[in-house]
Amino acid sequence: MSIGRSGQSAGRGIEVRHLRAFLAVADEGNVTRAAARLRLTQPAVSRTLAALEQHLGIRLVDRSTHHLVLTPEGVAFRDKAAAAVAAFDTALDPGGLRHWPLRLGHAWSAFGPYTTPLLRRWQELYPQTPLELLRIDDRTAGLTRGEVDAALLRGPVEAPGLVTEVLFEEDRVAAVAADGPLADRTALRLTDLAGETVVLNTVSGTTTADLWPASARPTATLTVANTDDWLTAIAAGRGVGVSAASTAGMHPHTGVAYRPLLDAPPVPVLLARRDGPGHPALPNLVALAREVVGRDAGDG
Repeated sequence: MSIGRSGQSAGRGIEVRHLRAFLAVADEGNVTRAAARLRLTQPAVSRTLAALEQHLGIRLVDRSTHHLVLTPEGVAFRDKAAAAVAAFDTALDPGGLRHWPLRLGHAWSAFGPYTTPLLRRWQELYPQTPLELLRIDDRTAGLTRGEVDAALLRGPVEAPGLVTEVLFEEDRVAAVAADGPLADRTALRLTDLAGETVVLNTVSGTTTADLWPASARPTATLTVANTDDWLTAIAAGRGVGVSAASTAGMHPHTGVAYRPLLDAPPVPVLLARRDGPGHPALPNLVALAREVVGRDAGDG
């Protein structure tokens, strides 16, 4: 497929490979990784990207930093390139499933108790399209940056340009030091934690001081950037935490005890995707996620 400017021959125009190279660089933020993904050499990808920019007459990628970022023009062109490539692939693949992976991001705890059933069922139904589960410490698990095709998120998401669907809700649990006095309790309430330092994962977590009533806010907070640091701080006795119930199963820690939190509201678990053309297998993922949750709820 060649996309030529007026007055140019098709051979001198832009082909789908140019768009694929640009999208790979946009996703990876690095020419070397983009080349590995495309199974090309780094110089080949650089030349292809430069040819695309020259043809368009605009700079798509800012090369002034080690981690490449898109220029405003590159951000605007990205959706157009993705739509063009998706249309081309759909024409060649009427079944609607690409043979390269569908990337599913999560910040922590994935799909909770439904993670394994989802992955196994996907493998049974769509073996030709691998489903890659990627943990990315980001509020949208890399979705707004284009690092994944869809994401499993928890709590309200304010990022523009996303389509979200609540699949189920999780109870909250308290996370306390396993050798501390709160671990001796079978269940806890928010007021039991208010006198402690509360560890907050502000990058990907859902808990803020607003979870507590205004009259009983925590006396102190400690901010961390990911789940690993959150667990380490709690195990070291530096504070307590609040999370969704699936964290207890997905992130067990010998130094952390999880206890039911009786008076905290549940956490919605969302499946999110960008509002626009995307991986053709996304509708299959949405349908299967609904099926797995619905079937297990019915069995329960």
